Amino acid sequence: MLKQRFITGIILAPLVIAGFVLLDSLWFAVMVGAIVTLAAWEWARLAGITAQVGRVAYAGLVALLLIGLYLVSWPPYLLWLSLLWWLLALVLVLQYPEGRALRAGLLPLAYGLAVLLPAWAGLVWLRAQHGGLWLLLAAVVMVWAADIGAYFAGKSLGKRKLMPRVSPGKTLEGLLGGVLLTQLLAVGAMLYLNWSASSILAGMLGTLVVVLFSVVGDLTESLFKREQGLKDSSNLLPGHGGIMDRIDSLTAAIPLFALGWFLFGSLLG
Repeated sequence: MLKQRFITGIILAPLVIAGFVLLDSLWFAVMVGAIVTLAAWEWARLAGITAQVGRVAYAGLVALLLIGLYLVSWPPYLLWLSLLWWLLALVLVLQYPEGRALRAGLLPLAYGLAVLLPAWAGLVWLRAQHGGLWLLLAAVVMVWAADIGAYFAGKSLGKRKLMPRVSPGKTLEGLLGGVLLTQLLAVGAMLYLNWSASSILAGMLGTLVVVLFSVVGDLTESLFKREQGLKDSSNLLPGHGGIMDRIDSLTAAIPLFALGWFLFGSLLG
């Protein structure tokens, strides 16, 4: 398993990094859209669709919606809708395993649209901004740092389970470790950029919100995997599981980071 993870990472990481650095506008949207479409194929399984034709049809629907969003220059309220969805997702996580009516029928398929479309939109919008590559890097590093801090704090100090019915491996100490590391990195970066004291306080609050909701993104995917009795969203990435297993935190963090920058980015610094 470790060898598979290493080989997959060595192959994919340079390709993804090159895409983020070298591509912009249309081709960046296409690259991210391809990743999101594959994630949609996986989400259909998490939503209870086992037939391959149904999963492919759902992925095709998501691809068409992405094309439509790109052509009409999607409005910012899509990011507000994402905020509403992640608040609902928080309710789903906190209620689990109760609240089954909120996860029945076609609702999980609709949830998939709320997870994937704003994530794509947020990435494309951030990349198009002045200094967009650095904004993307900030958002991704924030999530990675939260994961790293949570892993080491959880391994060394973890005793109290965070949400044992949804994800037994996560601990409260791990969550706090991830929050602490991201706050330290954010403050260091803002001091380096000579931000004002008020901007630093706002940046710390924004970082906290994004990190906490990135955990909600992770827990939400865990919830739907548990509902379907799955360990991984797929086996598309040998040694890593599926694409959703790698981007679940980002699907929540990216649109909320983009919304925060849309609302307050011009005021910071």
